[in-house]
Amino acid sequence: MESAPESTAFFEGGRTVTVAQFHARCCQTLAWLHAQGVKPGDRVAVWLVNRTEWLAMLFALARLGATLVSINTRYRSEEVSHILRKSAARLMVCQPGFRKLNFAEILSGIAPETLPALKGVIVLDADENTPPALLGKPVYHFPASAANAAAPGPDLSNPDVVTILFTTSGTTKGPKLVMHPQRTLVEHARRCARGYGLDQPDSVMLAMLPFCGVFGLNGALAAFAGGAPVVLMDAFDGERAARLAQDHRVTHTFGSDEMYQRMADAVSGAHPFPSARLFGFGAFTSSFDAYALQAWSRGIPLVGLYGSSEVLALFSAQPFTLPVEARIQGGGRPIAGVEATVRVRDTASGELLLPGQSGELEILAPGNFIGYFEDAEATAGATTPDGYFRTGDLGHLRGDGTFVYETRMGDVIRLGGFLVNPVEIEAVLKRFEGVADAQVVAIELDGRMRVVAFVIPQAGVTLSEPDLMSRMAEQTAPFKIPARIWFVSEYPVTLSSNGVKTQRNKLREMAMRLIEQAKP
Repeated sequence: MESAPESTAFFEGGRTVTVAQFHARCCQTLAWLHAQGVKPGDRVAVWLVNRTEWLAMLFALARLGATLVSINTRYRSEEVSHILRKSAARLMVCQPGFRKLNFAEILSGIAPETLPALKGVIVLDADENTPPALLGKPVYHFPASAANAAAPGPDLSNPDVVTILFTTSGTTKGPKLVMHPQRTLVEHARRCARGYGLDQPDSVMLAMLPFCGVFGLNGALAAFAGGAPVVLMDAFDGERAARLAQDHRVTHTFGSDEMYQRMADAVSGAHPFPSARLFGFGAFTSSFDAYALQAWSRGIPLVGLYGSSEVLALFSAQPFTLPVEARIQGGGRPIAGVEATVRVRDTASGELLLPGQSGELEILAPGNFIGYFEDAEATAGATTPDGYFRTGDLGHLRGDGTFVYETRMGDVIRLGGFLVNPVEIEAVLKRFEGVADAQVVAIELDGRMRVVAFVIPQAGVTLSEPDLMSRMAEQTAPFKIPARIWFVSEYPVTLSSNGVKTQRNKLREMAMRLIEQAKP
């Protein structure tokens, strides 16, 4: 802040935000939250699209010793209710709406009596149409200007106190909340800034992933730590992302394989992004390798990454010294260097494996989470006795010390860039009248992963696919809504020593066959 107050921190909505202006916004946010009674240990849920106020909230809450509870704007009443209830958030921050999204309408689907800890809702961009109460609690209008930010408020920060709760895939009880302290976020941001070159002259980062998840937030914090301006996108669009990358001479960005495919399709010719140095991606579709190789032939420097809510995003990246075929695989070399250890275990025998042998990836690093919020059982299940995080990912080590991510173990899947457990979607379906049972699987459809559902109706009940989809749209995020719902009388099962198990692989085969049969 002192070294370059007039340098650019963000490009947002056609305007430039300097470091000094952002600092003033953080100070004003801190003072205002303190005046509202926010104190150390409080949890404040933030439900906003990407905007500088999101980051100002994070910095201000950290300074107050409070915790930001991150909520995905694609979530609907079911997920929002669970996170507010699970975190016992004292306040919630949101905006009236965004494009076709009406936040107040979504909140109306939540019973206020289920949120006894919530004391109020803070609304940004509030106007005369903003209701005086939401969720049965008073609404507070957040000030629109940082002009009166003379008093910065107190410094009650503690680097070892939980600063943020991220959501990750859950069970029938809903998403788990991953705890990270301020020290973890700051040190990881500094490592990423150095390791990925975000501290180099003329570096510019395009933030096209939402801040509510580690993939989006860690990239933005790394750029800020390195002094690289951040180009904000409030929502992703391939053509707009490509245009922003060209107009702002973007050198770095991080996203999913699907995002890069849409960006690359929006531009023509060789070297469409001449300033690009590192475009890191997470591979969530199995057919992306050929596309990534084609992108390299056009001068788009796609590099495979690895990360998770528990070990933070940008945990590792494939070195540029590797052949391009290896460079586009997930995994790589940990950004923490020798401070991080990745090992591979055979889950059947419990033995650690040698390079080249596939098993479950286990990670011990400075950025490891400190547990799941109020879920000691899940925390214990996700960590080894010597402190390694059990990733649930299949991978292998290379002889040069790097590693390769192969796929998710089990049934957890990636949808819209987020980890989702099928049982979360199944639990919503099973609550609908007339549904006896539901099974959800993921298939690749039109180049991206989508979920489909098989539903067993209750006896004598006739259900319709459009009706179930409509009810799903009211309660859950769009990317969790099945692309198709089929009605069956039974599931393919197998008998084992542990009981009867549904054969999800058979359901996937059935889904693909039904999709093919429906084609004209």
